[in-house]
Amino acid sequence: MKYELVIFDWDGTLADSTGHIVDCIRHACEVTREEFPGSEASRNIIGLGMHEALVQLFGERDQRFIDRFRTAYSEYFFRAPMSREDLYEGAVETLERLQSMGCQLAIATGKSRRGMDRALEQLDLLQYFSGIKCADETRSKPDPLMLEQLLDEHKVIPQRAVMIGDTEYDMNMAFKIGMPRIGVDYGAHAPDRLAAFGPEAIIAAPLELLELVMD
Repeated sequence: MKYELVIFDWDGTLADSTGHIVDCIRHACEVTREEFPGSEASRNIIGLGMHEALVQLFGERDQRFIDRFRTAYSEYFFRAPMSREDLYEGAVETLERLQSMGCQLAIATGKSRRGMDRALEQLDLLQYFSGIKCADETRSKPDPLMLEQLLDEHKVIPQRAVMIGDTEYDMNMAFKIGMPRIGVDYGAHAPDRLAAFGPEAIIAAPLELLELVMD
């Protein structure tokens, strides 16, 4: 195998959730009586931790606003249960085949631990991942700390791991520590933004990853 550890972003990479996230931001703006920044701006912050996302969208705000926004966002987000139809076509098969090939799989996400655990439980996917790092328990992307933690836990050097993601934040954090990276062109950020960080490839479907991780 070319890589011992394959690290996935979640939203926009495995889960087709970018539209729902934008709707959650719109709803939270209505609850907090904040002007909705628009769909493009909302898609742009996908992948960041909640605090970092709110600063980028609205500037520095007090903790009361952050708490109210987070609560409204979470309540809307958790209203509907998830199913495997919410994943991109081929995502589960990709995980199954990578695992059968001997790859260790992990997640590095801007989601909260609560949201990530809920998704994996409802989708029955937890068994595929040997490590998960969420933005509310480490530093937000594009800081590479969550990648460094996963590498340390799996005892893998950066050059033997690869980051798979749909945003420049995913590409940037891998770039900072010399980790190979592969972009996907169907998520939150346009391919040209991913290309700026010199990915090994930019793929159009999860299953295209299989050939890229083989020697």
